[in-house]
Amino acid sequence: MNKKLLIVLTVILSARINAQNNNESAIVLELFTSQGCSSCPPADELLDEIHHQYQDKNVFVLSYHVDYWNRLGWKDPFSTATFSDYQRDYASHFNSRSIYTPQLVVNGSEHFTGSNRYKADDALKRYGSSKTSNSIILKEVKQEGDEVNLWYQVDGDSFSTLTLALVVSERITDIARGENRNRKLKNTNIVASRIVQQENSGQISLTVPNWVSDKDQLSIIAYTQDSSLKTTGATKVKV
Repeated sequence: MNKKLLIVLTVILSARINAQNNNESAIVLELFTSQGCSSCPPADELLDEIHHQYQDKNVFVLSYHVDYWNRLGWKDPFSTATFSDYQRDYASHFNSRSIYTPQLVVNGSEHFTGSNRYKADDALKRYGSSKTSNSIILKEVKQEGDEVNLWYQVDGDSFSTLTLALVVSERITDIARGENRNRKLKNTNIVASRIVQQENSGQISLTVPNWVSDKDQLSIIAYTQDSSLKTTGATKVKV
């Protein structure tokens, strides 16, 4: 075969492969929850079921623990005011007058009560056929003390933001007080820290909070969004 023709065919094949990778579907489920909320455990359980059922199908689940339930007797150890503010950003986007738990946001495009299995299944079916316009590469991921360092690159169409979230695979907690007292709660893919970037590539460090132990399984979930907060790509890598 002619050498020049071989080079041209290789370039075309590579472009097609990259296009296919960029067009894979990706579904990002962000659950705003709290261990102090009596309505949240069913949503936590549903998120865990979805995580296990779709773990090989480009479905990425995250638990964002908010802090505004902490005043009612139980301080959620995974909660931060930052995540409550993040939920308020979504409320503004959705023209909602208030925030609530459990709230499940799907691909930054819609939200509903996180324990609603029918709506969750329907969203998974609908967004399963959507295509992404960004591919995300995470490399050189390494934990050093209380930081996780990594390099990232975003390819494809322009995007507005890239969120990089450090997540703890799961935790089971005995609740001593509050609305869920005397219950044992399981939380899945708990967001420990997050950074939002706008550059196409760079080196970043994510802080590992002191409640994370050496026994915890850590991962990085990264997802891009456009100016309307619609998810345009997502990936995950173990630490």
